[in-house]
Amino acid sequence: MSEKMFSEEQLEQLRSFPEISSDELIRYFTPTSADVAFVDPGRGRRSVDQLGMLVQLCTLPWLGFVPDDVASAPPAAVARVAQRLGVPPAALRLYGHRAQTRSDHLAQVARYLEWKSAPAEGQAMKELEQFLLDRAMEHDSPTLLFNLAREYLMAAKVIRPGALVLAKMVGTARKGAADLTSQLVGHLLTQEVRADLERMLVVDAGLGMTRLEWLVTPARDASATSVKSAIDKLAWLRAIDAHQMDVSVLPNERRRFLAQVARRSTNQGLERRKERKSPILLAFVAQAAVDQLDEVVALFDQAVSARESRAKSKTDEALIERAKRGEVQQLLMEEILPVLADPLVADDEVGGLLRERIGMQRLREIISDVWKPLPRDHGRLSELESSYTYLRQFTPNVLAAIDFQGGPGTGELMEAVAILKEMNRLGGRKVPARAPTAFVPARYADYLAKARRSGEDTAYRHFWELCVILCLRDGLRSGDVFVPGSRRYADPATYLYTPEQ
Repeated sequence: MSEKMFSEEQLEQLRSFPEISSDELIRYFTPTSADVAFVDPGRGRRSVDQLGMLVQLCTLPWLGFVPDDVASAPPAAVARVAQRLGVPPAALRLYGHRAQTRSDHLAQVARYLEWKSAPAEGQAMKELEQFLLDRAMEHDSPTLLFNLAREYLMAAKVIRPGALVLAKMVGTARKGAADLTSQLVGHLLTQEVRADLERMLVVDAGLGMTRLEWLVTPARDASATSVKSAIDKLAWLRAIDAHQMDVSVLPNERRRFLAQVARRSTNQGLERRKERKSPILLAFVAQAAVDQLDEVVALFDQAVSARESRAKSKTDEALIERAKRGEVQQLLMEEILPVLADPLVADDEVGGLLRERIGMQRLREIISDVWKPLPRDHGRLSELESSYTYLRQFTPNVLAAIDFQGGPGTGELMEAVAILKEMNRLGGRKVPARAPTAFVPARYADYLAKARRSGEDTAYRHFWELCVILCLRDGLRSGDVFVPGSRRYADPATYLYTPEQ
């Protein structure tokens, strides 16, 4: 297992001294007076052995172990320690020709620093095995697990075992995590569920691809087609009860890892995993059910917002043109007012003088340009109404597929959503008289009032429905509206302490 995880070159790097930074040099290779006294007890220990022991003493807290080739320590570190002892750095090349000397010195250093060794069957190794298994349930990267084990051992002041031994332990932990995963979700993998998961890997004639490929293919844009496709995916996942598959027995990181494996794997790759294939697909569909729910709502938001932005752009252009026409009229007034205000011009001469100066043709053009007052929103909802047919391509599907719920203060909006859903289901054309309107923003209220006064039921339906959709979108953004089962649009109250807590 370790040979597959790490190359010989990587293993050699894990056994050897790495490069040392200036901060590490100061932090670890600044021996105290007590350290110097420990390696030079005044009993005739050779300067070479003193230097070798002091390098080991500084290296152990730095790396958590001491490489066999002590003489290969970073030259800057050796020079700093040698200077402290007053011996030449080159003396380290003569140290530790006998392996027993190095191991005896390391044992003394460990006792001095209160570090422990880790015998193969000792308690420290058993605790390390459990630690690695727990971390392997959260992460699968061999390098990350190796580094986590190293940090764990350093925190516990346990000398790190050999790189190959630790690499094998990482491999064993990864295998143990896979086996434990299968055990934890085994009760969910009924014969029916396994059959559904297997069908995901069969090419669907209608799709031209497997269901797995179909599910992992992201939406290209926020068009009506993309929204409906996302709803189809959500419906398929719900049909196999993916939204009810409780895989919470697995750590969040494990679930995400397994789902990512499914997304990146080919059919052949999944088949090679044999008995682990089903847990991988199970974790994927359980997460996909939540992700797909979020995607449907997000695409709904984006598609509606795109049409609203388009309406805003058009009304902004209309406002610019209106401003230009207003400027023309303002210039005309600057010609008219001086004549009217001039006391030397007789009343019966004003009309003739203005017609002469301004010209009848210009006056007729100004009069023909009807100046209508703008609604509060400058006509944005009216412009959005031109996209009503387009929005109807997907909004009924979204309302039917998503269980929107409202928080405090959204009672009328949620009642309006329920009425609209029922109208869509029954094919109703006229908004019921009891349908609420208090949720409608003030800037849009005049549209509904005008349509109601004139008896234009179709216009009233369009404007009322657009207000429902826009307010539902805004509620999702503010958190006033939430979607049960969603991660991104979850009820904000679930993040708060309950009264009991």
